[in-house]
Amino acid sequence: MRVVGGHRVDHTGRPATAQPVATPGSGLLHVPSCGTIAHVTSTSAATQHLRDLARLRRVRDRMDREYAQPLDVEALARGVNMSAGHLSRQFRRAYGESPYSYLMTRRIERAMALLRRGDLSVTEVCFAVGCSSLGTFSTRFTELVGVPPSEYRREATGATGGMPACVAKQVTRPVRNREASAPGPDLA
Repeated sequence: MRVVGGHRVDHTGRPATAQPVATPGSGLLHVPSCGTIAHVTSTSAATQHLRDLARLRRVRDRMDREYAQPLDVEALARGVNMSAGHLSRQFRRAYGESPYSYLMTRRIERAMALLRRGDLSVTEVCFAVGCSSLGTFSTRFTELVGVPPSEYRREATGATGGMPACVAKQVTRPVRNREASAPGPDLA
């Protein structure tokens, strides 16, 4: 800024426009590198983050309740007024996995409980938990549990008999292969 003929002009020689002055407590920030003034949005960013977390929790709760329904990221995102991409990014940031991965884990957990009962076939369990493809179900089940569903059914039927449901759920919770600890050295 300079004064030419009693008028303030910018570096191009045009008359300078009045700009708000950044003062302590005004909520404005003077950015010296470009000489412009920007609003400080830390409080609004924090508020938006909390809103996003609440919406993500609603999405997660919906997946927990409606795991057997045909859910996709677009439908989940529409339910909380977010774009599918934003929902996926924020969900992964908040929970460490994608919405699809979380939903499949819930479905596999429920499938494990149904297979332990022993009165349903693997195909019936697949469709009961909301999977539409037996191949995809078996692949994901094997990835999460470590054994195919048919083998799990044979081994687990009656394995948790007499065990309280809350303990059985914790003991039989699927562990992703990447979460499982690496096998120790064979010392025998």
